Amino acid sequence: PIGKERLIQTWTRDDVKTWHRTHYRPDNILLYIVGDIDNTDEVEKLIQQKFGHITAAKQAKEIPLRDIKPKASELAQAIVSQPLVVKAQQSWHYPPVCHDWCVPPTYQFSSATDTDTDTTTETDTDIRNYDLQLQQPYPMDENVQFLETDEVAPGKRLRPHIFRHELLQAFSLHLFAKRPVEPIVDLESYRKSLARRVALAALQIRLNVGGRSDDPAFTFVEFNQLDSAREGCAVCSLDMTAEPHRWKDAIIKSLSEIRKLGLYGVTSGEMERYSSALMTDAEQLAAQGDRISHGDQLSYLMETVANGHCFMSSEQSYLQSAKALQTLSLKEVNDAAYELCSHIVSFHESEKPCQGVVIATACCPKDVTSTEDPAYVDEQSLVQTIYEACQLPVEPEEHVHVPHTLISKEELEKATSKYTPKWDVGSFTDGTPNTPADKMTRPFTLRRLATNGIRVGVARNEAESQRGNLRLVAPGGRDAERRLGFKSGSMAVGARAMQEGGAFGTWTREQVELFCVDHLLMVEINCNEEALVIDFTFPTTNVGNIGFGEDMKLGITGTEAVMQIVREILIGFHWEEDALGRGKQSYRTAHESMQKSLEGKSTEKIMESMTSQDDRFLSIDVDTVNAVTLEDAKNAVMSQLQPSDLEISVAGDFDQQEVLDMILEYLGTIPSDANAEYLVEGKDMKFGSVPSLSLPGKHLELELTDSDPRAVSYVAGAAPNMWGYLADGTTVAQRVQEADKRASEYDKQRRAHPLFANVALSLLSEIANRRLFSTVRERKQLTYDANFSLTGFERLMGGWFLVTVTASKEKAQKALEACKETLDALRGSSPISPDNLESAKRVVMNRHEGELRTSSYWATIMSGLQEESIPLKGPLSVTDFHAVVESITTRDLQLTLECLGINDSELYTAIGRTVLPEGYVPPEDEVVKASPMAGMGRGGALKG
Repeated sequence: PIGKERLIQTWTRDDVKTWHRTHYRPDNILLYIVGDIDNTDEVEKLIQQKFGHITAAKQAKEIPLRDIKPKASELAQAIVSQPLVVKAQQSWHYPPVCHDWCVPPTYQFSSATDTDTDTTTETDTDIRNYDLQLQQPYPMDENVQFLETDEVAPGKRLRPHIFRHELLQAFSLHLFAKRPVEPIVDLESYRKSLARRVALAALQIRLNVGGRSDDPAFTFVEFNQLDSAREGCAVCSLDMTAEPHRWKDAIIKSLSEIRKLGLYGVTSGEMERYSSALMTDAEQLAAQGDRISHGDQLSYLMETVANGHCFMSSEQSYLQSAKALQTLSLKEVNDAAYELCSHIVSFHESEKPCQGVVIATACCPKDVTSTEDPAYVDEQSLVQTIYEACQLPVEPEEHVHVPHTLISKEELEKATSKYTPKWDVGSFTDGTPNTPADKMTRPFTLRRLATNGIRVGVARNEAESQRGNLRLVAPGGRDAERRLGFKSGSMAVGARAMQEGGAFGTWTREQVELFCVDHLLMVEINCNEEALVIDFTFPTTNVGNIGFGEDMKLGITGTEAVMQIVREILIGFHWEEDALGRGKQSYRTAHESMQKSLEGKSTEKIMESMTSQDDRFLSIDVDTVNAVTLEDAKNAVMSQLQPSDLEISVAGDFDQQEVLDMILEYLGTIPSDANAEYLVEGKDMKFGSVPSLSLPGKHLELELTDSDPRAVSYVAGAAPNMWGYLADGTTVAQRVQEADKRASEYDKQRRAHPLFANVALSLLSEIANRRLFSTVRERKQLTYDANFSLTGFERLMGGWFLVTVTASKEKAQKALEACKETLDALRGSSPISPDNLESAKRVVMNRHEGELRTSSYWATIMSGLQEESIPLKGPLSVTDFHAVVESITTRDLQLTLECLGINDSELYTAIGRTVLPEGYVPPEDEVVKASPMAGMGRGGALKG
């Protein structure tokens, strides 16, 4: 991002200062101020006072390299005067580049972007010939080989570029076209932008939902068009990844979907669905009002002004969206769809060519060299596959019936009459008295469902208007695989299969996924070392609405929709072989990626050594993934979904009583013996500990083939879990009390608080990170980044700390030693100071306060409050947080530090280094591919 290292090494102080004074000058900047400002006149006066004396002329006088001054003037003149430069023609905020626009044959350029405009005169020859796009040869240039543009048919141009690297294990494609940014300044232009968004939403859902067949060709796909101020254009792009041997299938599938949208447009159902989604999105944003952060407002303002759009408040945007969407027609959306897809549609032999060139950049593994290998790809085969994919026939999209509700009233009434739902008290293990079953409490309401034992927590959070989060936790995770005798990896692979599936009751996966799209639900299912976690994000208002204004027919709320999904996951989920296949593929890809990642592979090696190859804490290898059957996955996951073991935490901008009533209705009617057939009897149901470290510690060295020379160092050792339990069953509080023989009664009382260890470890992490930064980076200058982290288990006893430091290969060992010295210094030569403690307290409390504004954080901190397997976590961990943080002393932290295994003999260390691949060509001699020179195509290298 900052340039080639060999060029950077030649820079002098005068070079850097000259660059700064040439470009960072008053007439070349814009100052944006967003915030709680009462008196704008005072602000303007202050700006004048602070910056008014700085002038461009004064800056120019400070340019040390005198011969650069006239060149700086020529550059400035060329930027604003050279024809076709978007900075001069369209927006002062754009970079000084020329683009080769790729637009439909009927596209009408505005005067600002007219590609035939040339206003230079004979006297402007120097300006016109100024090498703004750096096409001429310069000292220290690489050996350049210009990219070729293929004319696949008369007037139809495609420019391929392929990048190969030894660490890549997947095929990826970035196929894009550049278009002029169309300023949104009135209702007509806003309607067109909304029509484009409806079309894009329809295509993305088709690719994600319909495109995921029994054996999907791609692992990721996204089609979008974004106005980019940084690029000075609108970029319409297809981004896709696939297994190397499936790259042709992936291109065919994705391009067929794009052509289908361009030729036939969206269905009336899609038009209705995504218009409603846009309206709900605008409504949610308007509801945020002045609660939108200044940072977000600033980014939006800068991007809007840079692209020439009209800046609107969230309320104005909502009103204009309602006005535009009420009259938006299907034809307008389909016209926008054709324009979006025109660069792909035009490659068909019967279509007229687009103006301009389409660029295809592919990345693939370097070790595939045989042309007979299905994974082999070169420029010729890439162009041929893209062109042939555009000749295949496509049919209009079939209409899919999407339910407005997954569970009928009749079905719910039947369940209610059979299993009469009612509430029970909430009970805790941290010393908090039981909470009543019939009253709401603050800051959250905690109860249990008497019918089945599901633990429930509900909190209201108005900071995120009209939005909510729900977290469902089933304790067990990969630890349960071992305790309950399931096949290794079955729990994790099963969770991913559940994520990839989604068929419930009488509904297919596609119908359920479109139901989630209609109701703006996001679902994420994960399995970690100690729990199965299902997270939902949802709107709390009515969604899936039909029509506008007085004719609007309201759908159910997002809150009710998410309750229906939760109920169906627990008692109506269909396990499908194709979903398992997709889940297994994602794990295979993740493992293969880790094997080619220096950081990933090094971390894996040190964890293998520390855990004695305990697979609960390691990535799941390909053979293990392949061995998991659908029955294995189903039995493992469903064994965890026993109602009495579950905890559901909901937070959001809603009426708490309404949500409690919904939970009672939808989840209180789940029978207590649901999924009992999967329950494993006679096994140890209690969580154990992490493996004890074998001492003394070890040092590991690892090498990974990579042309980029770099290294990463690790220092690791034993640590307590998040609540202070160590692997041997003792606690931080016990050890601290035993070590401090002179402790006062107040000390003992403070350390006996269930939150003591949790807070002490958080503060300790913050202090360790600051020390590493100041010592290893700032003082010794051995690294760019050093990080201290704890594993943070809640149920498993014990854990580990891990210090990660990136460095050059030459400095890796010194950086590792510096990290060890820093940790050791905390214990002796440079103990924790009161200033260290106060600074850490501010950071921890400010972070907590900031995160309390998000519903996801509320759902996270409520999870486990009623869970017996986390005995120290209860309501006190939230209500007493500030008091406990404020009470911690430096003595507390010094004693807590002794609970970590940071003696030299207890440390596990590792250094991972890259080694050059065999036959590697050094960068100085490497041929660098670039776009055609100016004269070979309008605009030169930076245009495409």
